Amino acid sequence: MAKRSPLAVLPLATVLRTLVTSTISSSRLLLPPSLAVMTLLAHSNNAILNPERNRLLNWFLKKTFYAQYCAGENAAEVKATLAGLNKIGFTGVILNYAREVVLTESQSKNLTPCDTGAEAEECIRNEINPWLKATLATVQIAQPHDFVALKFTGAGRQALYALRNRLPPPKALASAIDEICELAAARNVPLLFDAEQTALQGGIDDWTIDYARKYNSLVPNHALIYGTYQSYLKHCPSLLSEHLAIAAKEKFTLGVKLVRGAYLGADPRHLIHDTKEDTDRCCDGISEALITRKWNDVLQPPAAKKGQDARGAEFPPVSVVLGTHNLETVQKAQALHASPDAAGVELAIAQLMGMADEVSCALIAGNKEEQAAAAAAANAKPVVEKTTASTATTTRVGIDASVGGGQDTKAKAYKYIVWGTTKECMTYLLRRAHENKDAVSRTKAGRDAMWEETKRRFWGVFGSSA
Repeated sequence: MAKRSPLAVLPLATVLRTLVTSTISSSRLLLPPSLAVMTLLAHSNNAILNPERNRLLNWFLKKTFYAQYCAGENAAEVKATLAGLNKIGFTGVILNYAREVVLTESQSKNLTPCDTGAEAEECIRNEINPWLKATLATVQIAQPHDFVALKFTGAGRQALYALRNRLPPPKALASAIDEICELAAARNVPLLFDAEQTALQGGIDDWTIDYARKYNSLVPNHALIYGTYQSYLKHCPSLLSEHLAIAAKEKFTLGVKLVRGAYLGADPRHLIHDTKEDTDRCCDGISEALITRKWNDVLQPPAAKKGQDARGAEFPPVSVVLGTHNLETVQKAQALHASPDAAGVELAIAQLMGMADEVSCALIAGNKEEQAAAAAAANAKPVVEKTTASTATTTRVGIDASVGGGQDTKAKAYKYIVWGTTKECMTYLLRRAHENKDAVSRTKAGRDAMWEETKRRFWGVFGSSA
């Protein structure tokens, strides 16, 4: 009997829409004019070119590119999208509000603290408060098995100034972040602090550790705050080892979102690994160290980096989100997490909505096979339930209530998805288009996978009707 295609779980409309968008993204002829049009739509206030003012344009975008990458314009639409992803087999989503504060060139060059007088009131009223309101709404929409991604630059000029100068968040922004964290803790919705360009990332790393100290000791072995670590940066292992050492010393769980990197065109080239193979080696080595909670040649204790004796260096509890479109990396992490070498680490593996569905669905298929095997084994051998501290939060990533609160060996499958109006999402859609441009081989692989799935379904119907 032929093995079922992993992509069979996708609705036909999704398969066809992905085939069209990936065909455009992988075409040297079609992609440049598409990027030009999307750039115009993202930055135009013209009544004809603004999706929020042109109803026909809004309808077209919502049925095509918006539907491919975005969750919806309001809570009802978002919840419907999330329910559809759960039905396919995804554990949950990483949800992000798409609104960004776009500064003029003069504002970018002349950033000030924006923390006194009328200017401060304007920043709080028009930038921080809308960001806070939308982020709180995002946390309310998310379920306990979901994540919410925070992009601090969405909070505007005060955030940009503080991050660029590695300062603590100003009073109003700090209050807003705490309010978001408190709600996230109450609803058990972990927060991912998104990475930004290198010019701002140092400040984000500082804030990550500060808020992890405050919120990541609330539940043992479970992080509420995650930092993002970009493995294409040469200093990534050193930075992460420093944060692990802080977590070990101060007794909190470190939340790690590990990605290859998102700012290849903007970050200084000398900071990035010289080859893709070096980046792959770094990403896979860090992933292995985190899942096993063991230092290795890639991720070493800070003392070892300084040439000191690091034997016995403590590796703290970690919770991990692995954001990757690389199938080999996914399979390695999935196999390691299910192996005897795994250390019971919470692990979620995520891809962007509308991209790398062949990777996502392969992960889901692997988990279903493992679940079927575990069910068969459970039927053959009685399960002895016991109450432990780990049963307290059955919705935690990596905790499976069906086995009495024991460690679930499945690497959870997630999609990163944004929500907001069509206009608000245009900048995000433009970034996704540019990302596809920079990863043509990967986009072609997705296109080819969808083409094969389309043919399989066509011949399935043709064969059944013959």
